Amino acid sequence: MELCVALDLPTKQENLDLIHKIKDYDVWLKVGLRTFIRDGEDFLLEIKQINPDFKIFLDLKLYDIPNTMADAAESIMGLGVDMFNVHASAGKRAMSEVMKRLELYSSRPIVLAVTALTSFSEDEFVAVYEKGINDKADQFAIDAHESGLDGVVCSAFESDSIKGVTSNEFMTLTPGIRPFGEDAGDQKRVANVEFAKKAQVDFIVVGRPIYQAKNPVEVIENILKKL
Repeated sequence: MELCVALDLPTKQENLDLIHKIKDYDVWLKVGLRTFIRDGEDFLLEIKQINPDFKIFLDLKLYDIPNTMADAAESIMGLGVDMFNVHASAGKRAMSEVMKRLELYSSRPIVLAVTALTSFSEDEFVAVYEKGINDKADQFAIDAHESGLDGVVCSAFESDSIKGVTSNEFMTLTPGIRPFGEDAGDQKRVANVEFAKKAQVDFIVVGRPIYQAKNPVEVIENILKKL
């Protein structure tokens, strides 16, 4: 299991300050929608300048018509990131088009599909998708697996089941991790590190418990010890 640190701070400089503090640790860095819209490709280059070994997860959750998603995925290839994601609800044809386009390259990033956002409660999810989280997450995972993707984004509570309906090699990345029982904030389906390990999670994403801490490095060290 690997740790992915979310760079969700309000300003570019605050994110850079955090990166400098943790530059000697073997962690992934997650660049989300707000950060990428604000700071763009230059920010990704600055990350690699601080430590070329940092692996970057570009968390944009692509969702559009199949050709547009494939075009966007091809553009992402030029950014030098190591992982990105799409929405599974865009459908199998869209996910397959993305993977087909990436076949043009000798190497590519890891590609994941978002199943159920961890901010959803069961009732909220059913109101949108007309099916329960567990069942729909499994189906989204099967669709992603059959479309050639590498894994899915889900909560730790769906990880075991998803691997059961796909394969143990099919990756799961789980946001909403509160490593030491911190406040859930705007997340509904949160878990700690021990639960994620038992659920065979491959990547855990941790944001606020790290960057809101007085000593982010200490928090990262304690998480890595648990991993």
